[in-house]
Amino acid sequence: MSETLPCDIEELRTLFLFEKLEPEQLQRICSEGHVIRAEPGNLFTEGDPATCFYVMLEGEIALLRRVGGEDIETSRTSQRGVYSGAVQSYLGEQVPQIYRNSVRVIRPSRFYVLDAGTFAGIMREWFPMAMHMLEGLFLGLQSSQAAVGQRERLLALGSLSAGLTHELNNPAAAAVRATAALRERVAGMRHKLGFIASGHFTPDAMAAVVKIQEEAVERAAKAPQLSPLEAGDREDALADWLDEHDVPGGWDIAPTLVQAGLEPDWLQEVRDTVGEQAFPGAVRWLGYTVETEQLMDEIADATTRISTLVDSAKQYSQMDRAPFQVVDVHQLLDSTLVMLGKKIGSGVQVVKHYDTSLPRIGCYAAELNQVWTNLIDNAVGAMHGEGTLAITTGPLGDDHLFVEIADTGPGVPEEIRDRIFEPFFTTKPVGEGTGLGLDISWRIVVKKHRGDLSLQSTPGDTRFLVRLPLSGPQPTDA
Repeated sequence: MSETLPCDIEELRTLFLFEKLEPEQLQRICSEGHVIRAEPGNLFTEGDPATCFYVMLEGEIALLRRVGGEDIETSRTSQRGVYSGAVQSYLGEQVPQIYRNSVRVIRPSRFYVLDAGTFAGIMREWFPMAMHMLEGLFLGLQSSQAAVGQRERLLALGSLSAGLTHELNNPAAAAVRATAALRERVAGMRHKLGFIASGHFTPDAMAAVVKIQEEAVERAAKAPQLSPLEAGDREDALADWLDEHDVPGGWDIAPTLVQAGLEPDWLQEVRDTVGEQAFPGAVRWLGYTVETEQLMDEIADATTRISTLVDSAKQYSQMDRAPFQVVDVHQLLDSTLVMLGKKIGSGVQVVKHYDTSLPRIGCYAAELNQVWTNLIDNAVGAMHGEGTLAITTGPLGDDHLFVEIADTGPGVPEEIRDRIFEPFFTTKPVGEGTGLGLDISWRIVVKKHRGDLSLQSTPGDTRFLVRLPLSGPQPTDA
């Protein structure tokens, strides 16, 4: 409830906002505006059309911002002359004319009120040069922020692309090497097939070799993993055994047979089955068989790794997917970790504490991946390649989930903690950081997803906490 009161020119003159105005200007201000008395309650609400400019004459107000569907008080004041409301009306249609926050009256207060259109007209008429400068400053800052933000995203994309290229190159090179080796082994098997066809093997011996070949493949699949020392000892013993049984080049084939779990006792059974004359050829045939299986396993592992990396890249970039979708937040986190794998390096231990019972949420997945990228990249950078990166998820109340990204770096100094989400603020050397990573992350979480992003930091324990509503934003939210 509010009550309209007469305007007092002398009272306006005592306010810092109007004290430099000429008498005629004060008269116009007073005649075109009015004074209201407001009882405790909301004066105006964030997001509503900005229709009025308010100046407090006396009383007390609280400023609030909407975060995660809740109004969070950001400041409280009883200072005469503080103003709020349609403060950007002079920019007209260049920016959305809505209230940027909410104002709540704490105790009965009086306000000078001016219509937004009148306020904009007076500002342009009285201060044309100042208006041009304010427009240039405001719109120039917006343009710079957008351009540098785009640069920040491109730098991140370049870094991720380099890492992905490196990650893809390793399994691709392994597959190429295995394919070349496989071609040699297949050629060797063809040679041995010609040897068999020449009549050195009887039909019974050939049938026995085929059966033994299948058994060798089964043994290779179940072979235990040996330490280098164990493998070396067994290779030496098997090479000696092969030499004793007139198998040429035993030292060459022994490592393959040992890796496949083919020991002298089993090979003796093979010798007894195929006969002394056919045994050397049978051993070489078995060696080719085992190597072929091992090489095919290497190729399968390499191509599976490539497929996994490509899937992770698609998941990260949300390629061919709608901007807004319902997803499992853990899939987004995992795809980001894969993309940042090279940058994280072997010196950083990644520890995941996922609550897999969390429901899927509606979100702008590609933009959330940008948040995870910024937070994880900052954490890894703070640790300088050595430490622990812990990612924890879980429920927060009945209607939110949280994602916490923690590192064991030196922490954020107390004197700058209140500034880390400011646009263009950075502690990195000139040219190494734009100061927009955390600002972009904050806007994606808070503005786009109606969530919250906060920091807790002590030396050795820095935690960024992202809170997201389970209901998610509406697909039309910006």
